[in-house]
Amino acid sequence: MSRVSGNPVTCARLVTFRFVWLGLHAPTGAPPANHSPSQSLTNQEAGLYLSVFHLSREYSAVTKIYVGNLPFTATDEAVRTLFSTHGTVEKVSLISDRDTGRPRGFGFVEMSNADAARAMQALNGTDFDGRPLKVSEAQERQQSGGSNRSGPHRR
Repeated sequence: MSRVSGNPVTCARLVTFRFVWLGLHAPTGAPPANHSPSQSLTNQEAGLYLSVFHLSREYSAVTKIYVGNLPFTATDEAVRTLFSTHGTVEKVSLISDRDTGRPRGFGFVEMSNADAARAMQALNGTDFDGRPLKVSEAQERQQSGGSNRSGPHRR
């Protein structure tokens, strides 16, 4: 049995943008007097300049939403479509059993804070392929006291 409890999860991401501008400008005057046609001009002599600008936003806050009671036939795309009616979906993760690869019936959706609040309110209890969804803000997992879940360790 998997339970999600604890503190709400709000992800902060550092987003860095890099703009590269490559341009030409007219060289001032003719090539140097000692320049022969077989020699190549340097970038500066040819009038080539390269500018790199770094722009960054400190963070883009997103909220991780827990989506429970999903039908086992649900796909990432179907969940994304359902949530995208309430705002921009950053990421969808449907959880599968690590041993069998079968869906576990729950997942997570990441959306901006304002969009997430609207989606949680609108979609909690909504019927999705015959099952009422359980939609709430994801909680951080609590660390368990060890690897022995119940019973002896299997290999």
